[in-house]
Amino acid sequence: MSDNNYKIDYIFETSWEVCNKVGGIYTVLSTRAKVMQDTYTDKVIFIGPDVWKDKKCPWFKEDKSLLEGWKKTATQKDNLKIKIGRWDVPGAPITVLVDFEQFYAKKNDIYGEMWNKYHVDSLDAYGDYDEACMFAYATGVVMESFYKHFKLSKKNVIAHFNEWMLGMGLLYVKSHLPKVGTLFTTHATTVGRSIAGNGKPLYNYLHSYDGDQMARELNVVSKHSVEKAAAQNADCFTTVSEITARECKQLLQREPVVTPNGFEKDFIPVGKEHEKKRKAARKTLINVAEKLLGYSIDPDVLLVATSGRYEYRNKGLDVFVDSMGRLNHIEQLNKDVIAFIMVPAWIDSPRQDLQEELRSKKKPETPLIHPNITHWLKNMNHDSILNQLSYLNINNRKEDKVKVIFVPSYLNGNDGIFNKTYYDLLIGMDVTVFPSYYEPWGYTPHESIAFSVPTITTTLAGFGLWMKRLGDKRGMNDGAEVITRDDYNFIEISEDICNRVFEMTTKSEQDEALLRQAALERAALADWAHFFSYYQDAYNIALNNLQKA
Repeated sequence: MSDNNYKIDYIFETSWEVCNKVGGIYTVLSTRAKVMQDTYTDKVIFIGPDVWKDKKCPWFKEDKSLLEGWKKTATQKDNLKIKIGRWDVPGAPITVLVDFEQFYAKKNDIYGEMWNKYHVDSLDAYGDYDEACMFAYATGVVMESFYKHFKLSKKNVIAHFNEWMLGMGLLYVKSHLPKVGTLFTTHATTVGRSIAGNGKPLYNYLHSYDGDQMARELNVVSKHSVEKAAAQNADCFTTVSEITARECKQLLQREPVVTPNGFEKDFIPVGKEHEKKRKAARKTLINVAEKLLGYSIDPDVLLVATSGRYEYRNKGLDVFVDSMGRLNHIEQLNKDVIAFIMVPAWIDSPRQDLQEELRSKKKPETPLIHPNITHWLKNMNHDSILNQLSYLNINNRKEDKVKVIFVPSYLNGNDGIFNKTYYDLLIGMDVTVFPSYYEPWGYTPHESIAFSVPTITTTLAGFGLWMKRLGDKRGMNDGAEVITRDDYNFIEISEDICNRVFEMTTKSEQDEALLRQAALERAALADWAHFFSYYQDAYNIALNNLQKA
């Protein structure tokens, strides 16, 4: 808690995922937008990348009359290419999309400035580094233009930057707008994610890792360098969970404030609407499964899902497939189980043969070839999930009690097979499983219980750790199970997941209803109404540290 409680006049917040749905940070910001707008009406300005150019962004509503005077200054005097409007999410906050292409021309000068002032090492940059940093720099210039136009030097202004990708924006503001309170949030450290993604043990040896040395070893020097500079120069440095806070302290050498991720539940259907959507989701899921598998499925089948980014080890996809293989060999299993892996991969196209079956009114009689995938991949022979399914002989035969179906498309409502959004399918599940190895927060289990779907996650997910602190009873009866995971207990957690999903197959309809209610009650404790106060504390800490500097 900070020494003073400041009246906040303006908050700028920026991320690569503002009006750009690519990962979990989109969920963090888009669901927090409503409580921010309710608290600081139209004093919150989100800034995102204009990656759409002449195309229409599906999450942005341009309003040419909004901030018209500043826009004229920004475009004519400051030579910025921006669009102003509102983010099409609950709360509809003011949002600026900036085209950052023009900054590439002075990229070397920008990197030189960042090296001279903050020792940011951009020399070995590759991949998305240039794109991210040019956008980040552009956000700083946009904030400066707004700040000067509205003469905010005597106001309490916060500039909040998310993830290493926006680090250079924070450093720009530190140099050019020294009276602005800066916040930097790392949702996952570059080096931590790389250690985990390269199969090295992160947790047992965390205390002995040197962030700079590991960045060199893992070839992520530039990203780590800008992330560390932003973390150490921010007026307030935050992260999303205690587990990532330990990582930040060791690898970035600054202890962060923990601001856990909440969830905006206003859009989740309730009562009869919830039941209607749940039935529709189950009907769609079972129909696709029947057409793939070639036979009719009992409507009482247990539907299981995992989802998230395709990080095979980090997200525990390897454990999930292994656990389904184990479940298939349990003799006492008396109920069919269909497990969906909803993880976007490098898809070629929706399966035409499956589309034809879905259009057909006939009952399916024979399975399609490759009855465990809904969309063709460009790399079918080298896909980790398909190879593991093959290795474990999970072939989706009629006599198998457990079937696994890989859904490698983004579920945005027009994938060509389901044509429903992820949330409109999630609501039909009976249980979800997220056996993460590296998961700073874990929106997927959080979303699941918010939709009244019981979930299984691990102590290596920030959200799992938070639930554990609430008190997690053994088994599924409280709507969630948090399994203890470490660097080496793959087999134990696979067996544990297998047993918990088996437990779900033994529940009566009444039991299932109680479980769904328990999941919902737990989710209610983690919405933004409870968690936004952590951010308000962080704003005050930033302004307080600014005054002390």
